[in-house]
Amino acid sequence: MTSGTHGSAPQGPPAQGPRTQGPPARGSRTAGPPARKRIHLAAHFPGVNNTTVWADPRSRSQIEFSSFEHLARTAERGLFDFFFLAEGLRLREHKGRIHDLDVVGRPESLTVLSALAAVTDRLGLAATVNATFNEPYELARRLASLDHLSGGRAAWNVVTSSDAFTGENFRRGGFLDRADRYTRAAEFVATARELWDSWAPGADGAPGGPRPFAHSGRHFAISGEFGVDRPPQGHPVVIQAGDSPEGREFAASAADVIFTRHGTLEAGRAFYADVKGRLARYGRGPEDLKIMPGVTFVLGDTAAEAQERATEIRRQQVSPQNALLAAEQVWGVDLSAYDPDGPLPDIDPDPHSTLVQGRVRAGDPFAVAEKWRALSRAKGLSLHQTVIETTARQSFIGTPAAVAEQLDEFVRTDAADGFILVPHLTPGGLDEFVERVVPLLQERGAFRTEYEGATLRSHLGLSEPARKG
Repeated sequence: MTSGTHGSAPQGPPAQGPRTQGPPARGSRTAGPPARKRIHLAAHFPGVNNTTVWADPRSRSQIEFSSFEHLARTAERGLFDFFFLAEGLRLREHKGRIHDLDVVGRPESLTVLSALAAVTDRLGLAATVNATFNEPYELARRLASLDHLSGGRAAWNVVTSSDAFTGENFRRGGFLDRADRYTRAAEFVATARELWDSWAPGADGAPGGPRPFAHSGRHFAISGEFGVDRPPQGHPVVIQAGDSPEGREFAASAADVIFTRHGTLEAGRAFYADVKGRLARYGRGPEDLKIMPGVTFVLGDTAAEAQERATEIRRQQVSPQNALLAAEQVWGVDLSAYDPDGPLPDIDPDPHSTLVQGRVRAGDPFAVAEKWRALSRAKGLSLHQTVIETTARQSFIGTPAAVAEQLDEFVRTDAADGFILVPHLTPGGLDEFVERVVPLLQERGAFRTEYEGATLRSHLGLSEPARKG
């Protein structure tokens, strides 16, 4: 996932921003053809990745509350479904030093979102929280609290961890085998839902009261009384990010939204069909799970200007030094003696390397190295150019009208239900999109012209879960 906007403001008509009135809401009874499929949009706060352009003079703090507030207010002005915060539980290391692209001092996500609940009215608030190094009672209580404080806007992005490096930060240390990550996560989510449902319903909308709960499973054996009333949404929205077969199955069984990296139309359609096809065996329908890839954009007044800006952003995202770091993540060996403007290493990767800690090595390092070499040979690319080509590619590049058309095509043709936008600038990376693309989506009837409900579930078109127990 990579970049967003760059360069001076385009010289065109004054920005109008999102329309507040427009086509009728989806499902309203009007004459004519049925309403088109609506796009869901979310905003990802940039940070610990190779998307962010740190050197841009418009780049601001990654840890001050004003940055989070600016991006959240922009997303709400654009009528987005939710604001999304990623989080790690340990600073990543490279050769024993904190990785250059990590953010030191980033506040804890649920704390940030609790503060944002006070300065937003409708925007959903999604936190990434690890199911490996947390406990159901404590986390279910924090999420229920956020849902109450925000009036039903909380979401939980469920992630897992299998590395001992992260586990060193926690009392029990160690780690879970990869095979156990999703079994624990599935039981964690199910247990949290048991806790949210454990309060007895009140009469005439009044708060109910706690009832005893008891859960006994492979990973958790807990009992007692839950301290917070059932959340306004019933259950906070559950988001899951995972493209593996286990991740897809977990999403089909338990998630409301899946965050994916499938950015091309063909790959998106294949992923969409695969995951939606898994829902029926869990008694779920296609509308019960929203598929939202993480994507980026670059806008220009002309296609040529947008391409020029995209090329410049790629150069900014991957410096020669960071190109070497990216290659070392694949090869697992010290490549500091190599020239970034020279050829790729002609040595084999070390599959058992611990040179990089806390960063996932994507796929088989031998296969990745060979893929990079093939690309380098075919296009005559240096090491630096190869890393730019493979790790810093924008998803949607063009004029606002062209980007609106591409986004609409993805959703109309079932390659996605919507998108989580990952801008390259903090905190103003969404401003141009909201001003120039959102109104065009509204004119197409492809995006809402106002919030039609108060909760995140209503924004996503998800029903409130039935109370169990």
